[in-house]
Amino acid sequence: MSPTSHASRTRRPSSSKSLYAQWPLYAMIVPGAILLIVYHYLPMLGFSMAFQNFKPTSGFLDSKWVGLDNFIYIMKLPNIYQVIWNTFYISIMKVVAGQVFPILVALLLNEIRIGFVKRGVQTLIYLPHFLSWIILGGILIEILSPSTGIVNQVIQAFGHQPVFFLGNANIFPYVLVVSDLWKEFGFSTIVYLAALTSINPQLYEAAVVDGATRLRQTWHITLPGMTPVVVLVATLSLGNILSAGFDQVFNLYNSSVYETGDIIDTLVYRMGIVQVKYSLATAIGLFKSVIGFLLIAVSYTLAYRLANYRIF
Repeated sequence: MSPTSHASRTRRPSSSKSLYAQWPLYAMIVPGAILLIVYHYLPMLGFSMAFQNFKPTSGFLDSKWVGLDNFIYIMKLPNIYQVIWNTFYISIMKVVAGQVFPILVALLLNEIRIGFVKRGVQTLIYLPHFLSWIILGGILIEILSPSTGIVNQVIQAFGHQPVFFLGNANIFPYVLVVSDLWKEFGFSTIVYLAALTSINPQLYEAAVVDGATRLRQTWHITLPGMTPVVVLVATLSLGNILSAGFDQVFNLYNSSVYETGDIIDTLVYRMGIVQVKYSLATAIGLFKSVIGFLLIAVSYTLAYRLANYRIF
C-alpha cells in the first residue's frame, strides 16, 4: 500500500468525525437557509413576468412571451424619467445627510465626559431607529399638520402662514430627508463612536503637550482617524442609491406630491398592486435590481480599493 493511500485513509475518519461532532452548528444553519431560499431565491422565478404578458389565470408557463416589449413600454411612460430622477435625488440627499450629521454628533458626544449623560443622549437619539415608519409616519402627519401640528403653530406664532409640508411638492423631498435623518442618524452615530475608540489616546496626549486646542486635536487627529470608516460607510451606501425608502415614502406621500416624491418602489407598487399590471411592475423592478446590482459591485470594489474592505 502506498503512503498516499494510507494517509488518505487515516484522514477520512477524522474528517467525518469532525463533521459529526459539529452537526449541531450545521443544523442551526438549516432554518436560515430555508428562509433564504423560500423568500429570496424562489421569488426570483417571477422575473419571467417581465418578459411576458402575464395573466394570473394562465400562469408562468402559458402566459404569452413578449420579449423586451414591457421594458420599451415603461421607457416611454411620460413620468418614468422623473421617477428615476426623484429616486436618485432623494437617495443621494439621504446618503450625504446620513454621513455628515452622524459624524458631527459623534464628535460632540465624544466631548462629553459625564458617562450617564453621554449614554442617556445616545439612547434618546437612536430610539427612533427601532420604530417602524407606520408609527413615525402617523407622528409626522400630526406634527406637520397645517391646522393642528405643533410645527405650524410655532410658524404662526411668528406671524407666518402655515406650511403644508406633506402636500407641497417643492418641500416634500426635504421632509423625507429630514425625517429619515431623524430616524436613523442616532444609530449611524454608533458606528463613528466605535471608530473613535480605535484612535490611539497617546496621540491626544502628545497634542496636549504641544499645546494643541480641542479643535486642533479634532482636525488633525480625530477626523483622520475616522477617515477609513467614513470612506467605507460612504462607499457601501452607494448600493442603496436606488432604494429611496419605500416604507417612508408610502406612509407620507399623496397624489399632490407625485411630481417630486414618487420613486421607483412606489411606482412598482401602484402598477403591480393597484393597477394589476404585473408584467410592467416586474419589468420596472427588474430594471432597478440590475442597476442596484451594478452599484453594489462598484461600491464593494471602491470599498476594497479605498478602505481595504472585502467580504471574503
